[in-house]
Amino acid sequence: MKVSASSLRKGAVVDLEGKLYVVLSAQNIHPGKGTPVTQLDMRRISDGVKISERYRTTETVERAIVDDRTYTFLYQDGEGFHFMNPETYDQVVAPEDVVGDSAPYLTDGVQVMLSTHEGVPIALELPRLATFEVVETEPSVKGQTASSSYKPAVLSNGLKTMVPPYITVGTRIVVLTEDGSYQERAKD
Repeated sequence: MKVSASSLRKGAVVDLEGKLYVVLSAQNIHPGKGTPVTQLDMRRISDGVKISERYRTTETVERAIVDDRTYTFLYQDGEGFHFMNPETYDQVVAPEDVVGDSAPYLTDGVQVMLSTHEGVPIALELPRLATFEVVETEPSVKGQTASSSYKPAVLSNGLKTMVPPYITVGTRIVVLTEDGSYQERAKD
């Protein structure tokens, strides 16, 4: 199925010359002069080779037919990351290179969109937001206002992010899974 290059997002799978590639990042660039282009960073599924391609936004690419389903994360071991289909209870194992930098966001029972091609996991899409507890941060300084600078914090999943000064250890916060940035305090 042909799709516009500008419509591709992270996690999409494309077929270039008979080989499957998963899109790692997609960026639409609109220069002041000239035609807009789409910059795609991709990883070949068969051997993990990374490539970078530029397409005019009017160009089309072949999108691979993949099975996108919701899976529940179970656990990680030496084999890889184990996921279960909540409808059929079938389990699949995704290797570490498929999960990539999404690994810290995989907590027990989190629902993810897993793309499989002929039963083999090839791409993983996380929920947009995730909630974690702050386990380490600097104490707030008296007189510092909420609109001032952010301070570093370590989350319960081991990731570091910047939080407003009023956030303390033990506070649950919501972060954006794309880049780990602070969004808001958790409402629970």
